[in-house]
Amino acid sequence: MAYAELCCRSNYSFLTGASHPEELVARARALGYDALALTDECSLAGIVKAHQAAKSCGLKLIAGSLFHLHDPDHPAHPVRLVLLAPTRSAYAELSGLITRGRRRSAKGEYRLSLRDLDRLVRECLLVWLPEPPAGDPRLAATASASLAPHLFAQGHALAAGHRGRLWLGVTLAHGGNDTSRYLALHELAVALDLPMTAAGDVLMHERARRPLLDVVTAIRLNTPLAQLGTRLTANAERHLRRIDTLRRLYPPALLEESARIAARCVFSLDELRYEYPRELVPEGMSAGDYLRTLTLAGMHTRWPQGTPEKVLRQIDAELALIAELKYEYYFLTVHDIVAFARAQGILCQGRGSAASSAVCYCLGITEVDPARCELLFERFLSRERNEPPDIDVDFEHERREEVIQYIYRKYGREHAALAATLICYRPRSAVRDVGKALGLAPEEIGDGLREHPLVRELLGFPRHLSQHVGGFVITRAPLSTLVPVENAAMADRTIIQWDKDDLEAMGLLKVDILALGMLTAIRKTLALLPAGDGRTTLAMADIPPEDPATYAMLSRGDSVGVFQVESRAQMAMLPRLRPRTFYDLVVQVAIVRPGPIQGDMVHPYLRRRAGEEPVHYPDDAVRGVLERTLGVPIFQEQVIKLAMVAAGFSGGEADQLRRAMASWRKSGELEKFRAKLIDGMLARGHERAFAERLFRQIEGFGEYGFPESHAASFALLVYVSAWLKCHQPAAFCCGLLNSLPMGFYSPSQLVQDVRRHGVPVLPVDIDHSEWDYQLEALAKGDGPALRIGLRQVAGFGEDAARRLVAARAQQPFANLQDLKARAQLTQAQLAALVAANAVQRLASHRHQGHWEARAIGQEMPLYAAQQRGDSDALHDGIHLPAPGETTDMLADYASTGLTLNRHPMAILRERPPFDRCLRASDLQRLASGRFARVAGVVTNRQRPGTASGVLFMTLEDETGNVNLVVWEATQARYHRAVLDARILVVKGTVERKDSVIHVIAGHITDASSAFSGFDPASRDFH
Repeated sequence: MAYAELCCRSNYSFLTGASHPEELVARARALGYDALALTDECSLAGIVKAHQAAKSCGLKLIAGSLFHLHDPDHPAHPVRLVLLAPTRSAYAELSGLITRGRRRSAKGEYRLSLRDLDRLVRECLLVWLPEPPAGDPRLAATASASLAPHLFAQGHALAAGHRGRLWLGVTLAHGGNDTSRYLALHELAVALDLPMTAAGDVLMHERARRPLLDVVTAIRLNTPLAQLGTRLTANAERHLRRIDTLRRLYPPALLEESARIAARCVFSLDELRYEYPRELVPEGMSAGDYLRTLTLAGMHTRWPQGTPEKVLRQIDAELALIAELKYEYYFLTVHDIVAFARAQGILCQGRGSAASSAVCYCLGITEVDPARCELLFERFLSRERNEPPDIDVDFEHERREEVIQYIYRKYGREHAALAATLICYRPRSAVRDVGKALGLAPEEIGDGLREHPLVRELLGFPRHLSQHVGGFVITRAPLSTLVPVENAAMADRTIIQWDKDDLEAMGLLKVDILALGMLTAIRKTLALLPAGDGRTTLAMADIPPEDPATYAMLSRGDSVGVFQVESRAQMAMLPRLRPRTFYDLVVQVAIVRPGPIQGDMVHPYLRRRAGEEPVHYPDDAVRGVLERTLGVPIFQEQVIKLAMVAAGFSGGEADQLRRAMASWRKSGELEKFRAKLIDGMLARGHERAFAERLFRQIEGFGEYGFPESHAASFALLVYVSAWLKCHQPAAFCCGLLNSLPMGFYSPSQLVQDVRRHGVPVLPVDIDHSEWDYQLEALAKGDGPALRIGLRQVAGFGEDAARRLVAARAQQPFANLQDLKARAQLTQAQLAALVAANAVQRLASHRHQGHWEARAIGQEMPLYAAQQRGDSDALHDGIHLPAPGETTDMLADYASTGLTLNRHPMAILRERPPFDRCLRASDLQRLASGRFARVAGVVTNRQRPGTASGVLFMTLEDETGNVNLVVWEATQARYHRAVLDARILVVKGTVERKDSVIHVIAGHITDASSAFSGFDPASRDFH
């Protein structure tokens, strides 16, 4: 007997359904259903996953959605209705209705009424799911007025506008009253002259999911399972049931009617066609001609002395492929966005695989010169891969919003929205929510619950849709005709219901408008530096390439604040790799990643670079792929090329390998390539050991391998930021501090570092400080000093700082009363300035300032001018003693997070046990294996996933940083000190490799009590 399930919700009806779309499709196919309609509530978020699964197994999929519609005449009784899309235009209608309901509501909610249905729906098929009244399900016409007047009224309203496309759906789920329920619904259908159909109202693919269904219900209702009662489903029948089971429950006509309805639904998601906006092309030109014109103009700008022949060939090949695949409008749109940003002085740079493209370089989208790097264009765009390109562009993080709003203004919210990101359950959130659902107290929910079957089942379940970091989808037709649009949690943001994987599967193009803090810092740094040729400021293009001093600085591991190479692991790698060229930086960026580490690529590369190990290539083809990285595959592109030249993979097969690498832990797909790769290499004369090693390295890339194009884009910013740090340390530090929060380091650490580089740092001061940090010329003509900005004062905002600066420009402040009045400060804001010691000219020290600030009350209008002008008005003859050095230092950290006085460890160094501890600078003279006792302020804790549980900590003292390695056993022994201490005393063993020094911790003591109340910032586990 034929049957199609017409009402089925997946786990994309968040915390309602208990099965993945793929599971529902596979089960429906196994049961022999004619079709399956995925009908998540007011959503098409799961339809692409279901579509892909249905295509692979041969099941007919119907796009639909379930709604609860408001009935203004019966507000207590919403209309429960399934809409199905029989045609492409009906699908657009359905998507538009979902968009209407979502856009008029807050994130995660929707609001639609019967009137919306009548106004917006003309082609969709409707399955009405009325709920007979509890207690007495009879609906005879004689009793209708007293039993269910709303059902008859709602049925008449639906039939009036949608007869011929409307069915009354019957759900029979062994509820104990199936017979009387069916009879009641039959009487209603007869009274309204409506056809009937079976509809399972499915929530899970199989009966075994019932416990998880109850758990997600408890999570959704924020109520423990034991307290839910009748709010849980009555039994486990809301699953995809066998047809012979359905035959025993339903009259045959209802089952056959479901199949007839399914037969009317001929729409497939494969019919969706994406078109890019065409506003950008001048009248009379084709998109291809205009793209070529812009590319050639950019080419002459990039290579004014003549374009290299190799690059010319690449540009021609790229333009031909772009035209063949009809992606011209996509490239033109990204160019337009980048051109807008540059016109506004916003730094931006493309990254990712787009950096492989010479066309993107000519258009100004990327900054990686294809003449300098051997990049794989097919990694970005390929005929064989037949999928849209994905261009990621980084913009200054403080000004990205300007770019986003430009896109909305240019295309309108009907044509532009952000992609969604699917937030799924991970171990910690699954343990937490399952524990709460089971009624456990917070202290009872721990890691022991991780292996609970319900936790394991919940892992990977979608919890809600969130906003993608910047992936914009822009369309020619209204976006809602392709995919529903809804409001994001952030104001002035709209998102679509599909994530990046769905977009890729459906061929929808996306451009990523991303934020990068280093671009902000670089722009602010350059703004402080004159170009010297009449221009007001330096530009990135003015920075000289391949500067030896810059590489020498990096080779010392002196990279605090430098983009991408400021972490502990990168600092430890720099002295070993010793970069001397730009390509070395490309390798540096990529090699300290989980992929190369897991694939055992790091140490062979370093040994070969140091001449400690010979470099061997099995043949010239392999040499051509690996020569620049000394026979070790460092980048994803190299693995793809190796599969082709060493194992005979086609381009398409190599790309499938790339995809499998990216998801092998989730899907296990990579293992399918093992035999083909190894057999292919053996057949071409390669040794088995080489083939096995290459496959292990490929597995490592599955952990996180960097594309060379991405690494090259980042390496450009590594070099620029390193050059600025090397040659303009004051300006670079100023730019970093004015761009926080970003990077690894607190203001205190950045200030300590720049002082160690000989830059004077001046305190925050109401007479000199602006909101931002500034550079100030010194009287003796040395390099500039760095002045701390008012932004560093806790409790003092930017608006107050602007008022202060404006009042100061009129005339100097006479006293604290004058400062408070003319800058319009609150008592709390005045106290914040005093606490930061920013008023020393007006009050000689903190204690005196606090005393005088407390004396300032409400200003008396008749005496205000006299009080502001009388410098003695607040003096009562009491002069408090100045705070001691330790008190001052603690107050510095409390009010500004840093101190310009002696370092805390310099003060402690005068007392035991710190007087017996070595300083960071003292470790330079110790040989590897020597015992060392060190102490310092904890500034960093890291436990990388590749470190097998090892904890890395950084201690700061008055001379620099001490790098600690804490093994798991030591962590367990000194657990509280390791996690909570602000100051540590550590006994351990020195380990040094080249110029990199670590202390292997053996004994750890929490010495935080040496300074009560001392709480400096520490970057922990980022």
